[in-house]
Formats: sequence, C-alpha cells, structure tokens
Amino acid sequence: MSQHARKHHRPEADPFTERTPRVVAARHLTRRQGRDKAGRFLVEGAQAVREALAWRGGEVHELFVTATAADRNPELLDAAADQGVRISEVTDKAADSLSETVTPQGIVAVCDAVPQPLDVALKGTPRLVAVLYGVSDPGNAGTVTRVADAAGADAVIFAGDTVDPHNGKCVRASTGSLFHLPIARSRDAAEVFAACRQAGLRLVGADGYAQQDLVEASVAGDLVQPTAWVFGSEAHGLPDEVKAELDTSLKVPLYGAAESLNLATAAAVCLYGSARDQRN
Repeated sequence: MSQHARKHHRPEADPFTERTPRVVAARHLTRRQGRDKAGRFLVEGAQAVREALAWRGGEVHELFVTATAADRNPELLDAAADQGVRISEVTDKAADSLSETVTPQGIVAVCDAVPQPLDVALKGTPRLVAVLYGVSDPGNAGTVTRVADAAGADAVIFAGDTVDPHNGKCVRASTGSLFHLPIARSRDAAEVFAACRQAGLRLVGADGYAQQDLVEASVAGDLVQPTAWVFGSEAHGLPDEVKAELDTSLKVPLYGAAESLNLATAAAVCLYGSARDQRN
C-alpha cells in the first residue's frame, strides 16, 4: 500500500481487485445503460478528477486509485478525503478494467451525472448556447463542449440521437469543461428548440451548404443576437427537417482548397464568431 493511501485506509486493507464487488459495480458505468440506471458515471485521470472534486453541481462518491497514482497525486487524495469521498486502493489490473484509455492513469472517480433539465440549463438570459444534434463521435462532442466553455457559452445541449455526454471519450475530450457549464440532454429535438426559443435564443444552424456565410452575418450585425448554434453529425450534417425548424443557417467560408472543416473546428469558428460580436 502506498504511504499516502495509508492515511485514508486501514493499514491491513488489501487493494481491491477487478473481482471486488465495488469495482464490478463501477465497471457497469462504462456502459450507457449502466450509467443511466445508476445516474452516475466515471471520470478518469488526475486533471478530470480534480475538476470533478471542484464541481458544485453534484457529488463524487468514490475514488479508485492505484498505489503509484496515489503517490503521484497526494493533493488529490487530500482534497477527496476532505470532502468525505471514499478512497479505495485498487490493483493495476482493477484500474485497467475501469479505464477506457490505451494508457490508464490509475485514478478513476465515480460521479453524479451532469445533465440538468432543459429549463434549468437555460435559466436566466443565455446569450450563447451550443446544441449538438445527432452527433455520434464522442471525441467531437467532448471537444465542442470544451470549445463552448472556452467561448463563454451559457450551456451545451445534447439533442436527438447524440452520443452520451458521459461516454468516457467524450468526458476526456471535454477536459473538465463538462463540469464548468450547464449540460442538458433530450432525445426530443422539438422540445430543445422550443426551450431555446423560450429562453430568447435565435436558432442558427451550421451548414456547409447555406446561402449566407458567417462573415456576411457578422457584417449585418446578426451575430450579436442571443444565439443557439445547432451543429449536426459529422457525416450528414443537419437533416432538412431540422433545418426547416431553425431561424437561419450559416456556413463557414472556405478560402482555400479544403472541401470542408471537421465538426469541432467549424463549431469553434461559429461559437467564437458569436462570442466576439456579442462582446464588441
């Protein structure tokens, strides 16, 4: 047992193995069905766990940590212990069984689910919101969440058949931003659009085939308005029936020979376009 972990454990306690019931129960959280049933998810890696412990929107229930990771992150164990979080030392193999990465870091937290009801996520007078519709790639969804956070957005909404915000790859790609701004999710896109409108937001789709581009909209003063940017799937973009529900669609102008931008990059350009104009 590591010297630091000993402060938080009975000295005779053996590390949990991959067959220990609490590790087995936590492993169910690597699947969406298990997460939805428990209302909890896994957060892996020192930085993400640090953000989870600082989060005021929910609770960290348990911290699984290997001896090596405990010695490497004493301040994290102290912070967890100060919050009354249960700290469980695990074997490397047990930590690997909870990890969804190629190179596990040996530290995994069990946290409350992050999504809030739509009306709570959109309360007040939001100025900038990112809506992900039918986005299946968890890396892109997590990166857009991170970009929205960086651009000062007020919320991120996972709409329709979009990847789970608690997916391990999505959580890692968000680099803690999942804990920084309200997250909501609803399979009913019409409900999402109605809630955005009720919050005073103009619905703008990002569409590579739109008539007007971002620069033209900026010059016309359109981007200063409170906006919910709607981003579609990587492969298919936004379906026509969704675009028909929006106030307008805009494209990112391409000045070089590239055929298109990937979703996360396009979202960054769009969100920062609005953020810049709103702040000016």
